[in-house]
Amino acid sequence: MSYLIIPEKYKPLMSMQQTEQGIKLIKEFFQQNLSTGLQLRRVTAPLFVLKGMGINDDLNGVERAVTFPIKDLGDAKAEVVHSLAKWKRLTLAEYEVKPGYGIYTDMNAIRADESLGNLHSLYVDQWDWERVITADDRNIDFLKRIVRKIYSAMLRTEYLINETYPQLEPFLAREVFFIHSEELRRLYPDKTPKEREDAICREHGAVFIMGIGGKLGDGKEHDLRAPDYDDWTTPNQDGFMGLNGDLLVWNPILERAMELSSMGIRVDKESMLRQLELCGKQERKELYFHKKLLAGQLPLSIGGGIGQSRLCMLFLQKAHIGEIQASIWPDDMRAECAAAGIQLI
Repeated sequence: MSYLIIPEKYKPLMSMQQTEQGIKLIKEFFQQNLSTGLQLRRVTAPLFVLKGMGINDDLNGVERAVTFPIKDLGDAKAEVVHSLAKWKRLTLAEYEVKPGYGIYTDMNAIRADESLGNLHSLYVDQWDWERVITADDRNIDFLKRIVRKIYSAMLRTEYLINETYPQLEPFLAREVFFIHSEELRRLYPDKTPKEREDAICREHGAVFIMGIGGKLGDGKEHDLRAPDYDDWTTPNQDGFMGLNGDLLVWNPILERAMELSSMGIRVDKESMLRQLELCGKQERKELYFHKKLLAGQLPLSIGGGIGQSRLCMLFLQKAHIGEIQASIWPDDMRAECAAAGIQLI
């Protein structure tokens, strides 16, 4: 079901022409800062991959991939990518990238099962990045260091946008607050995971919630994750499980938490086998990607995705992601947005 938030007395602070210029400025500036900060080189990525290779991401395990037959391959099925976590790791191996360096790319996807609203569209565009690490880097302190580098690039981008368009006032918190999803559950035991995100982001402004995917003390996950890309079961030095997380900020227009990035240290052989068993997905061990990982043919890595339209929406202080990207929306949503001054592209 679609879900729409109409901010009270919302008025766009930029014309549609200024908005398009702002989108270009944000995308060019941020990706350059991301590339420099994490030592990444740009690569070209696929829009679709062959079905049955184990390369497409399973996300939380329930989304259906958009598929189509390929005539010249005997009607073999291709899938539009959900994201590129596994493809990037294969590419790191193919390019023989050394530890401390990595790649980034423009990822475009179609997620037909998305619940449409202010933050969710059928069309997903993000910067997907992946960096080679060593075994010594597989710890929570290294993860936090990478998160801070990404957030610093966001702060610099916000400063540029505010200088270019003075009608937009800065609002991002200066620092990221880190908390494990189990700590967050204990802090707000009577709230749902999304309500916890709103509460902690309202208090701290920018939050990285660690350990996404594993079951918490109440027997429930904060959110679901596929078993074969992020490592959400390896214990960290703080006594909690998981080497991954989500970066969220408080959105002052919508007055709610807004996820900008999902990322993490990726599975090694041991954690992937453990997570496949936990999820009852042991049959995946016979797929192309999984065989290469289990054979030690893929490097250890850290990686994630950063929403392009979401970042632009945040910095340009828009109420709906449809003010940033062209997509398909329910007729009643378009009508409600038009009545409230929300200009969907």
